[in-house]
Amino acid sequence: MFDSHAHLDDERFDGDREAVIERSRVAGMAGIINAGADMPSSRRSVELANSNDIIYAAVGIHPHDAKAVLAEDYDQLERWATMEKKVVAIGEIGLDYHYDFSPREIQREVFIRQLQLARQVNKPIIIHNRESHADMLDILENHARGLRGVFHCYSGSVEMLKQLLDMGLYISVGGPVTFANAKKLLEVVKHIPLNRLLIETDCPYLTPTPYRGKRNEPLYVEYVAEKIAGLLGLPTAALVDTTARNARELFRI
Repeated sequence: MFDSHAHLDDERFDGDREAVIERSRVAGMAGIINAGADMPSSRRSVELANSNDIIYAAVGIHPHDAKAVLAEDYDQLERWATMEKKVVAIGEIGLDYHYDFSPREIQREVFIRQLQLARQVNKPIIIHNRESHADMLDILENHARGLRGVFHCYSGSVEMLKQLLDMGLYISVGGPVTFANAKKLLEVVKHIPLNRLLIETDCPYLTPTPYRGKRNEPLYVEYVAEKIAGLLGLPTAALVDTTARNARELFRI
């Protein structure tokens, strides 16, 4: 199994982080992408990747923290992306109009600047999108053509999905696909080509059924795989192998 999006640096893992990682390793997980959300978490992602064989890092500024970005932060992101061998992506980056923790104009500016950075360092992007579909598509159309990347924890429509696939992007599905109210997502999943599909946990968040309400961890990506495999009429092992291969191809691992 390959968890394409995790936050193992989160404080909720402070008490047993190494045990969680060891459980993943013993279970034979193929890899975990630990995504940065601001400068401190990006630094922690690099450190985790460098000290654990199954972990790879993404570095970037989440839209929540866009308002705090400094000019020198982009230089540091570039250094990590070019000098650290286990930094495999720029992310997570994007737009979040649900909470609006940063002004929307600033979110857009920081997102575009990081798309430019990804192009400069030739790394894929990990995209966060919440209630910002129109602006997201506009920015991707005008600033991300030709970039490799993944839409993490996809929550959009089938129509939007088709546009993203046309741009060459991968689509990642997480714990919400197991939720009882996931009717829309279940329909969307049926339209994702197998060669563009990734699975994730976004741990410690979005814990899948049957552990919903508890802290998520990388091993629980198994429940995402089982749900999608059942939906598509595939053996779970085949779905796991395909999504792991897709992750390796996207992140060049």
